[in-house]
Amino acid sequence: MELHVRYEGDDDPDKCSARKLARMDEAELHRATRSTPPGIVLNPFAEQALSPADRPTPGDGARHSRLVALDCSWETAEREAFDLEGVHRSLPFLVAGNPVNYGTAFQLNTVEAFAGALAILGERDHAERILSTFSWGHTFLELNEEPLERYANCEDSSDVIDVQDDYLAEE
Repeated sequence: MELHVRYEGDDDPDKCSARKLARMDEAELHRATRSTPPGIVLNPFAEQALSPADRPTPGDGARHSRLVALDCSWETAEREAFDLEGVHRSLPFLVAGNPVNYGTAFQLNTVEAFAGALAILGERDHAERILSTFSWGHTFLELNEEPLERYANCEDSSDVIDVQDDYLAEE
């Protein structure tokens, strides 16, 4: 899958996972909403959870073979900022493995969001590849091994929410 980032540039450039993905030719950064191509938009405010039902199928076209993320500071993330064209999906319960938000649920950085989405969509090798360039990348996969496997085995969004509810009940 192609990875595209609507890049706000309001965080520490030295810690920005989106910029590192772009340097590694794993993602394309876009400085404006209009230049960001449509795709499956990873949006924490979306009403429907990402699920294996969102996997691209032959004949879907390029739009369904793209993941799009908004890279901005969590402090400035707002609903309005996610005004991107495409199918909006939220990620289910996952825990950050990066040093800034380690152990915090739902506070993923851009590469973690992409990796989580890729794993749910059956692209585990791609998820591992993009995380391999980060010293802590394996930590994200280790922390989320069981939920990612369970989400990837779901049929649709409602199944993903049922699995997520299991984890939230344990919190």
